[in-house]
Order: sequence, then C-alpha cells, then structure tokens
Amino acid sequence: MSELKISIIMATYNRAHFIVESLLSIQNQTHTNWECIIVDDGGTDNTKEVILPILDKDFRFKYYSRTDNYKKGLPGSRNYGLSLATGDTIIFFDDDDLVHPDNLKICTSTITNSNVDYCSYVKKSFEGDFNTDSFDFSKDYAITSNRNNTLEDMITGAYSLASCTVMWKKKCFEKNTFNENLQYAEEWELYQRILSTNVNGAHIDKVLYYNKKHLNSNTGEFWKANPVRVNSKKDAIRLIVDNLTSKNLLSKYLFNYFVGLSIHFRDKKLLNHILEKREISFSEALYLQFRFMLFPVWKIYKNIIKK
Repeated sequence: MSELKISIIMATYNRAHFIVESLLSIQNQTHTNWECIIVDDGGTDNTKEVILPILDKDFRFKYYSRTDNYKKGLPGSRNYGLSLATGDTIIFFDDDDLVHPDNLKICTSTITNSNVDYCSYVKKSFEGDFNTDSFDFSKDYAITSNRNNTLEDMITGAYSLASCTVMWKKKCFEKNTFNENLQYAEEWELYQRILSTNVNGAHIDKVLYYNKKHLNSNTGEFWKANPVRVNSKKDAIRLIVDNLTSKNLLSKYLFNYFVGLSIHFRDKKLLNHILEKREISFSEALYLQFRFMLFPVWKIYKNIIKK
C-alpha cells in the first residue's frame, strides 16, 4: 500500500511562463509512482512547446486538450482529468505553484497508516522567485484526525481545505465531480459535497505546497470584485445550502453564516433563498430583513470605529 499510484491533475491556461517550474517540482517528488495529467483549457500561448522536452523524457507526464464534452474553465478541465485518472488517489496542483519534494510521500503514508479517505496539509504563499533552500525536511510535524465539526469548519474557513492542499482516494469522486457552471469557489462547493458523505480524513500540520501570489489568479479577480467570480461565489452558496438542506445538515450555525454572506453581498434574492431553507420565527425573519437594509450604515459605523 505504500506504493499507491497517484493521479495528479493540473489544468492549465496560458501559463507557459510558470508551468515548467511547477512540473519540475512534481518531477522531484520522492514518491515516484504517479501520473501527471495536464489538461489545457484552450490556451493560446506556447505551453505545449515549452513542456515538450519534459513530456518526451518523462512519460508520467501526459498532455491533453480539454474536449468539447466538458465546459471551458477550471472545473471542466479538472473533470476531464478525473475521467482520465488511473491512480488510487487524486490530487490537484495548479500550473503556477510549487510542491514540496515529500508532498506525495507524506500524503500517501498518511492515507495508508491513518486509514482515511483523504488528507490535507498546509500551504504557504510566495512572491517572485522561490528559494528551494526554504524546504523544511524535518519529520517533526503532527497528524490529527478529523473532528466532528470538520464540515462546518471547512465551509466557514476555520479548516482550510483549498483545491491544492488535499489528497483524496479516487472513490471520493465516483459520485461527486466539479460543477462546471461555477467559475469560482468550485472546489469549496465540491469539497463540502464530499465531506457531507461522512468520509474520514486527517490533517498534516506541515507546509507541503507553495502557491504563487499574483493578481491574475481567480482569487485575485474575486477580491477585485470581478462580477463573474463574485456571481459564481453566490451560486456556490445556493448549491451548498441546497445540499446541506437535503441532507439535514444545515445547522443554525451554518444558516447564520450563509445569511451573513448574503447580507455582505447585498443580495436580497440570495438572502430569501437561504431563509426559505429553515423555519424561523416572524420576528427573527423581520430582524434579518432589517439587518440587510441597515448593513451599509453598520459598515460605515464599523469603519469609523476602526479609524
């Protein structure tokens, strides 16, 4: 079992200037039984040309162009990668990030020895050139099992489960894949669906992944209020609320959390969609509607207090 085969899925789009460094960090993995499925989402740069020397020398790397059976975008490209995967476990890496050399080794060991369905780990951001001397090879790190509130913590961000910081057993994707209508928060929506099926996991308290910070990322666009990314986050909220409701998992804590998000987004339709999912008193519903209307005033007040 220590030689689990890993399917690494990497969607790429016009990242010829970043992707080679990412692939080399995968090639340097101490666990060698893996395949790296690179799915090009219809980029127009010379990505294939710059990675051709790697493809020719290392047949574990496989390059594909997304087919029309999958929608354009990160979710569709990853779903195509999932359809091609032959490994025992699945992990998603981005085309502009770097991976710790022991990432796959530590993850497969954790999944095997802890007998879990997935394991997560810590990531660290960097800007500019990366110094490989900063890799920490110490074995002094903790591995903890899931808590009962892992689903709630993942949804609210108390437990970080980013797209590239978790290795899954392949069976987790037998009934769950990315929603291809989402162009942001797609992993948030998918991962809560997987966690809501009572899978078991463990967390490795060690930095095993390094994400490159730049404004052209989906997250960067979201924080710049790109309407496509913002509307996708709202759609993801609706889908999550519907899934939790159908499984009787929409706790009062999560209900209040999503209500707060809808108020922050100033989206009355989203607020009403959430309010329909849980029985609340007339006075509570009235309070939430007032809270929605007064949010701009409250925000100004909070800014004054901060200053």
